[in-house]
Formats: sequence, structure tokens, C-alpha cells
Amino acid sequence: MRTALVIGTGLIGTSIALALTSRGVRVHLQDHDPEQALTAAALGAGDTAPAEEPVDLAVVAVPPAHIAATLAAADARGAARAYLDVGSVKGGPRRELVAAGFDLARYVGTHPMSGRERSGPLAATADLFEGRAWALTPTPETDTEVLNLALELVALCRAVPVVMDADAHDRAVALVSHTPQLLSSLVAARLTAAEESAVRLCGQGIRDVTRIAASDPAMWIDILSANPGPVADILAEVAEDLDATVRALRALASTDAEEHADGAAGVASLLRRGNAGRRRVPGKHGAAPAAYETVAVLISDRPGELARIFADAGAAGVNVEDVRIEHATGQQAGLVQLMVDPGAAPVLSTALRERGWSIRA
Repeated sequence: MRTALVIGTGLIGTSIALALTSRGVRVHLQDHDPEQALTAAALGAGDTAPAEEPVDLAVVAVPPAHIAATLAAADARGAARAYLDVGSVKGGPRRELVAAGFDLARYVGTHPMSGRERSGPLAATADLFEGRAWALTPTPETDTEVLNLALELVALCRAVPVVMDADAHDRAVALVSHTPQLLSSLVAARLTAAEESAVRLCGQGIRDVTRIAASDPAMWIDILSANPGPVADILAEVAEDLDATVRALRALASTDAEEHADGAAGVASLLRRGNAGRRRVPGKHGAAPAAYETVAVLISDRPGELARIFADAGAAGVNVEDVRIEHATGQQAGLVQLMVDPGAAPVLSTALRERGWSIRA
């Protein structure tokens, strides 16, 4: 791939463009908002000058409702030899293209499973997709050269290709992306009317659950409008679980021993199912989840403290597998939770204590 056209210079489009330009591909940028395209160009994502001849690959990074029309318009002017989109929904746009008579041989639908709570070109980074899954949904009509260009794009963005059927993709993202967004928003919405004293008790759990609730509502309306059926189906199943859990909790409050036991069994069943589902979430580098031990270290909110603790862990010969920070309420301090191999936890704890760190149980 020598040349590419990125249509849509939001977070995803600009991040793709940055990754491609950093690896020697000449990228042309296009957006319905010329100022946004100029912003992406100023960041080094490419240039806004039209290509003098068809590019190798056109990447359509627009909301799902506009994918088919954007692809058709680009093809009508002969913009590229091959086309792909990076929308979060695949089945609907493909059916619209078929209805419009688009040549599916020169197109493949894709979806990089990466994003941020912020949107727009200023939130873009060239490494946004590194190590992340990138779904590709070729059809029997997809030309081999087009699929190879799509795979090359994924490789240049240092993502991991996953080939699947378009409708299976839409059901999958409804489960692992779209429904979690709504559930996060539902939990966060409970905080709007909460007493200030309750909000001040927020800990890491509520921060984890509500992190993606900060996402742009307009963007999510576009996404959910393109995949409402599968999301509604999953939410209906969640609603059944919620009803059962409410009944179990009411029973748990009962003074009747048998009813109380039934309630406890119902809640325990849900928690065990949650444990089982969590174990299926891929771990580091996509491997099976590993069991780590946490070493919690008190850390002050000063420049260089994180760098110092990582340096001390490295000096102890311990690899930190994951890290979380739990900020203390009303204090300029917090707990850094270092997840390490269980066998390395005692070594790390001892080494950090010897270097003056306060280890918390």
C-alpha cells in the first residue's frame, strides 16, 4: 500500500491516518467538515489535497448511517482501487450497498475494536489500535486483493485481524460493546440524583463501571440506531436477570428461613455466573486470563512517583502485568495496585519496603 484516502477525520479515521503516515503511506484526508480535516492534517495525519489518481485503498470512517452513501459517492468518482469501512455495525451497511448495486468485490467491511471516551481528531493517536482486535467481514464476492489490502491496513495499525460474518459481528458487538455502554450509562444515571454525601463515597468500583458512561451521546445514538435489534434482545435478557435478582434480594431480606435461603441461592447463582463469564474475557496478549496477585502501594500525587515505583519494581526483577490506581478522597494520595505473578508478589513487596514504600494489605 502506497496511497490511501481516509474519509472522515474523527477519532478513528485520524488515528488510522496517523498510523499509516507514520509507516510511509501517503494519506489524503476528506471530511464533510473541512476544518476537522485541516486539524487532522495539522497533526500529521496526511494532507487535504485531492489525489491525482485512484488511491490503493479508501477508508470510510463515518457513522454507520452514512457508510453506504459515502462509499457510493467515492466509488462514483473513482477514488480508489479498493474500499473498506470501519463502522461499528456491519450487516446494515452491507445490505444497503447490495440494494444500491455496489460492487462488493472491491469492498470489505471492517471494525477496529478500539476507541476512547473522547472523540474528534484531537483525541486521535497512531497507536490506538496496537494489540487490539480488528474485525473483518468479507463476503464470498470480496476480491482477494481487496482482502489483502485490508489485512495490510490492520498490520500497519498493529492490530489483530479477526475474520467473521457480518451479522455475527453485529450480535457480538451488541454483547461486548453496545450493551455495556448502556449499562454503564444506566448505573451512572443513578448518580445524578444522589446525595452529595453518597457521591463522596465513590470508590474504584463505581469508577470502573461508569468509565465509558462519559462517551459522546451523539456518537452512540448513531451506533445504536444501526444495531438496535441485537442490543434490545440482550437488554431484554439482562432485564429478566434483574427481575430475578430483585426477587432474590427481597427474599434475602425475609425473616422466613426457607425464603431467605432461596434468596441467597439466587444471588449466589448470579455471582457465580458472573465469575464464569469474567473468566472468558481474554487476558494479556489475548491469552487465557491469568491469576495475578495484587501488591498495593501507597503513593503521593507528585510528579515522578509512578516512574519511581516502576523503576523500583524493575530493579527487583519483577514484571508488572497490570496496574490500577485508586485515588484517595480528599487527599493528594492514592493506592497503586500492581498486579504481578503470584510467585513474584513477596519479592516485590519486600523490595519496595526496602526502598521506602508503604505496602498496604
